[in-house]
Amino acid sequence: MKKAALMVIAAMLLLNGCSTQSDYKAPVFELKNDAWSSEWQVATPADDQPRGPWWEAFSDPNMNALQQRIDTGNLTLASALSRFNQANALASQARAQQLPTVDVAGSVLRNRQSDDRPLRGATQPALYSSNTISSVATYEIDLWGRVKNLVAANEAQAQVAAAEMETLRLSLHALLADHYVALRGVDAQLRLFEKTINNYQRALLLTKNRHEGGIASGLDVSRAETQLSLARAQLAELGAQRALHLHAIAVLIGEPPQTFQLPSHEVVVNLPDVPVGVPSTLLQRRPDVAAAERKMAAAHARVGLARTAFFPTFSLGLQAGFQNTGGGSWLTAPNSFWTWGPMTVFNLFDGGARKAQVAQAVATLDQASADYRATVLTAYQQVEDEMAKLRTYGAGMNELTQATVSAERASSLALSRYRDGAVTYLDVINAQTILLQSQRDLMTLQTKRLSSGIGLVRALGGGWNTP
Repeated sequence: MKKAALMVIAAMLLLNGCSTQSDYKAPVFELKNDAWSSEWQVATPADDQPRGPWWEAFSDPNMNALQQRIDTGNLTLASALSRFNQANALASQARAQQLPTVDVAGSVLRNRQSDDRPLRGATQPALYSSNTISSVATYEIDLWGRVKNLVAANEAQAQVAAAEMETLRLSLHALLADHYVALRGVDAQLRLFEKTINNYQRALLLTKNRHEGGIASGLDVSRAETQLSLARAQLAELGAQRALHLHAIAVLIGEPPQTFQLPSHEVVVNLPDVPVGVPSTLLQRRPDVAAAERKMAAAHARVGLARTAFFPTFSLGLQAGFQNTGGGSWLTAPNSFWTWGPMTVFNLFDGGARKAQVAQAVATLDQASADYRATVLTAYQQVEDEMAKLRTYGAGMNELTQATVSAERASSLALSRYRDGAVTYLDVINAQTILLQSQRDLMTLQTKRLSSGIGLVRALGGGWNTP
């Protein structure tokens, strides 16, 4: 009997580590035509590579200081970190199943038997003691890869949590940069309107003087007053927009919105040099792409885990200890006991539950595969979208710059001719309105262009390297 048990154990140990699932192979980026330029330096295609403070490329010290407060102050990121720690703990629990479990138990009991207990011997005492100390060790022999696949699935899921946390971190930094750029765009428009209102006030004074001198009509005065009031109303609306961006920044860095302040500055946020083309391997640094791939790996491992349910589980058990009926000499050889040997459990009938679990796992893997491909295609789309917007906005800014110069010249000329009595004040208002609109459009387009630069950073997983 002892020899048979040893032979069974040896066979199980030889089979230990076998798996019912094929090895996982990570997918690769496959495009028939990669039209992106290969002139740019290819970054290491790994989502765990440090991206560095990419926002410093925008050359704004105030934004840099705010970005540094994201990691320590943002509560959404703190929640994601907790989810990552939970996933790591689950992976550690799974890895623990690769080792034996050892339990120690002890008891010092005083017992009384029933006088009418069946089969009680006449010489057995009614009262007796039972002192026991024992240790139990069990170890599952992973013949079919159940533990292996469980560990692989949980480790991959922990990596998913890590990648999702980095996706959130990247999005939060980009969102803060977006709000900051929009805030500075509003600041620029506020300065424009303050200057414009001063000009309108001087124009109104000129019109009133001309009216008092009998040169201009009351209609000109009313038009000048209307123009000034509309500009003041637009100034108030810009103040409300600024408050919204300011509050959003406060929440992102973990500050109460009602007390957070960010003074207006004349600093112009610069758009970093944007490459004409970028290598497709840069997208492999995107944490959401990495998360999608890791979800595939976890789903693949769970298919193997579900298939192991069709096979029996084998384990080795050992229990040893000491026991007596009270008194001294408890931990002595005559009071020792032990038991050991292999054990197995096999489910004969479950009504198709295991087959359904495998089908569910396979369907989950198919879903993860489709999600991965969709994530990769979306990543390419986002990069192309931001590159297209940057090109379009760049061309539009050139045209708007020329239009603004022409509008400034037309506005000055109209006001001068009005003083000379050559045109009506309506011509002045038309010229000034066109000038203000062209200046606002130029500032708005500049803000959109900066926002697209931030969007490209996000789409590439955190910036780019150039030679």
